[in-house]
Amino acid sequence: MFPEYRELITQLKTTDRHFLNIFDKHNELDQKIKNMESGIEPATHDVIEGLKKEKLVLKDELYSTLRKASAA
Repeated sequence: MFPEYRELITQLKTTDRHFLNIFDKHNELDQKIKNMESGIEPATHDVIEGLKKEKLVLKDELYSTLRKASAA
């Protein structure tokens, strides 16, 4: 995710607790969605779609933070 910001992501994960929390939550949701889609965890289509929307909101927040930090 966001390979052009790889170094900045590494930096922010160590210096910005909020960024780290959002990053970790995004990754947790990603894994949960993968598990549900592969049948490892039971879920309805609606539940999976809801989690995907939540994950997208987190991704947007991460991207916004990265853009602001790279402009500073």
